[in-house]
Amino acid sequence: MVNLSLRTVIELPEYEPVTLPRATFSDELALRLYNEHGQRVRIEWPSPLNQYQWRLTSLGWVGFIPASPELLLALRPKVSLRNLFGMLEYAYQTDFKVLPGLIDCATLEEFYDRLAHLLAKRILARQRQGLYRAYVPRAESLAFVRGRLDVPRMIRRPWDTALDCQFEEHTADVEDNQILAWTLRCIAQSGLCTERSLPAIRKAWRGMAGAVSLAPMSAAACTRRAYNRLNHDYQTSHGLCRFFLENSGPTHVAGEHTMFPFLVDMAQLYEKFVAAWLAQPGRLPEHVDVRAQERIHYGPDAAAHFRIDLTLYDVAAGRPLCVLDTKYKTPVAPAPEDVSQVVTYAHAKGCTEAILVYPQPLSQPLDVVIGQIRIRSLTFTLDRDLDEAGSDFLHTLNITSGQPGSLSLPTKAES
Repeated sequence: MVNLSLRTVIELPEYEPVTLPRATFSDELALRLYNEHGQRVRIEWPSPLNQYQWRLTSLGWVGFIPASPELLLALRPKVSLRNLFGMLEYAYQTDFKVLPGLIDCATLEEFYDRLAHLLAKRILARQRQGLYRAYVPRAESLAFVRGRLDVPRMIRRPWDTALDCQFEEHTADVEDNQILAWTLRCIAQSGLCTERSLPAIRKAWRGMAGAVSLAPMSAAACTRRAYNRLNHDYQTSHGLCRFFLENSGPTHVAGEHTMFPFLVDMAQLYEKFVAAWLAQPGRLPEHVDVRAQERIHYGPDAAAHFRIDLTLYDVAAGRPLCVLDTKYKTPVAPAPEDVSQVVTYAHAKGCTEAILVYPQPLSQPLDVVIGQIRIRSLTFTLDRDLDEAGSDFLHTLNITSGQPGSLSLPTKAES
């Protein structure tokens, strides 16, 4: 396991090009980074155009990419860490403020390390209490009768003297625990943890290894799970697992070390944050509901579809009020393709309001009408208190609670 302190760390602020000496990477290493992370980091090869130096630009991702056991790319956010944690709280429905020490972390590395330590301690506490167990149906050929005999199968194989039994086994090797085990493995192999957290992580991993099989788990496995009085405490742990699994990139292999990048897609996080903030009770009028990631199909093929970031609905009237598309970028003015996209969304939903949401005010904001659809650019800023920024965003969106179904929009001067 590689200690973070023993690596050379290259800092890459969001969307700011960084030049590096020619000797920093070999062509082989740079090509591997390009193939695996080219969508996250733009890599420009040394040439006369850049004085024969490497030029790297972080493309809206935050986290860490292990280039090699000795070299780490640290993708830094332009958002303050406090607001980054606030966005993560909303997106993952986890109150980091009540988790000891997390809100005071000075760096993302420290935040990752402390969060991993917290998860490991929760798992260790559950191991001392006893891992959750459930009855799992099994079918096995045995030398003795257990459960119910599979008589039809035995008749088809009269030469086989083994008894085909169907029974239920009370075991800890269930998905609830497999999620914890796989997440611990990802964390342990991240190379991002310090000696402060590693002992607890290793101990928790050893406690799971003897009772739970290792099976790859996705972040989706952590959501929409059913809990009861015997495993209700797993809900918070699974929420933490979802954070780690959803933001762990593909494995990167270098020599004998297998390392998991930790990467947060800021565009996706921004979308989730805005949706979760609007969905909080009392934020929107009672007659208005927000729905995220609605799928719109076009053509006979089910694979032909697009997803709308956010749609506001008039619940009483049962109709959409407007569509919102979040854009984690700050152009001078909305790009024509973004305008075209949100107009298509509005047309597909049959509403006349379309909003492009940006994290910073644009130099040339948009407020136009195309056909019968009004398109505007609004700001949900990330450079100050998030709740205050959200209140200002709602004010410019200007949804009133006067008449059900009303979406009162400001004039161009008010926008």
